[in-house]
Amino acid sequence: MPRKHTQSVQVGNITMGGAAPIVVQSMTNTDTEDAIRTAAQVADLARAGSELVRITVNTVAAAQAVPEIRERLLKMDVDVPLVGDFHFNGHKLLSSVPECAEALAKYRINPGNVGRGSKRDEQFSQMIEIAIKNNKPVRIGANWGSLDQDLLARMLDENAAAEHPKPLDYINREAVITSALESAARANELGLGKDKIIISCKMSRVQDLVQVYETLASRSDYCLHLGLTEAGMGSKGIVASTAALAVLLQQGIGDTIRISLTPEPNGDRTREVIVGQEILQTMGMRSFTPMVTACPGCGRTSSTYFQELADRIQTYLRDSMPDWKAKHPGVEDMSVAVMGCVVNGPGESKHANIGISLPGTGERPTAPVYIDGEKSVTLKGDHIAEEFQGIVQQYVESHYTVS
Repeated sequence: MPRKHTQSVQVGNITMGGAAPIVVQSMTNTDTEDAIRTAAQVADLARAGSELVRITVNTVAAAQAVPEIRERLLKMDVDVPLVGDFHFNGHKLLSSVPECAEALAKYRINPGNVGRGSKRDEQFSQMIEIAIKNNKPVRIGANWGSLDQDLLARMLDENAAAEHPKPLDYINREAVITSALESAARANELGLGKDKIIISCKMSRVQDLVQVYETLASRSDYCLHLGLTEAGMGSKGIVASTAALAVLLQQGIGDTIRISLTPEPNGDRTREVIVGQEILQTMGMRSFTPMVTACPGCGRTSSTYFQELADRIQTYLRDSMPDWKAKHPGVEDMSVAVMGCVVNGPGESKHANIGISLPGTGERPTAPVYIDGEKSVTLKGDHIAEEFQGIVQQYVESHYTVS
């Protein structure tokens, strides 16, 4: 599905919107005041493939740490744009710590908590003016969990007075959209161009998110950031995010995505980056790392060897990508199949660039390997995994090396 046209926005060295590829974003969960730990996590996320990384900026000490975090990243050869996440006091922090305002590549403003009443306009304007002064883009991120209560009350009153009132869920969705679009219009009035504005309208329910972004895309051409807020833990968070984003991406809606997974205690934060990449890659929208096709197993595959090999090869491919990306352009499009028996094994292996069909229960203890659809060699014995990995490495070097 072709992308819907949106305004392109430059964020550091990353182009978003327009005809640019869909961008994967993530966010740290470290205390930003701890510059060492935060820089380390940003580096981990960037190396996993996050093209933008958002950090919380909630205190003066956190704002003061941002330039140090930027410097530490550059010393690690990590040039990922940093996005400052501001709530409640962003106007004060950006004003009092100008080095923070300069070091960040983008500011995130939540119109629901930038201030109340007359202070809202003053504080919002102050942040926009700082963005203009520093030539920084802004994400206006409305969220139904922190919606502008004055706006919601106004819309509820108008709906109650209408001849045919709309359902409450509809008004909630409209309030989020209105909050984002009215704030963007105000930023325009203050002098921030459309090429400096990204909009997001985060919801925590799949159908709400889909309806909100379909409406948002029909009413504006701003660069759009997609994400299901508070998606949840484990498979629930992955399934919910995939269900919501896939529907929108298939319609050409969305320029940057973030998968808001709740990590397991002390879990790896990079998981959300990998999920975002895999959504885009399995939908055929971008390629990040060679993908492994593997069968689910059945009564014909009583051995777990094919599962272990599939996991080993997938890990090997992903771990190799930082080096391969520079030396072997195009390798991210390579496909590998690791199959467990003769039923679909040879066929799937032939469809991949490289495939192996391992013996199932009762089958001969041999593993034919197919390269670009043709049988190449049959592996046997106790070193099939090592030999197959070697074949993959040879294929990469022979097919994806620039002469």
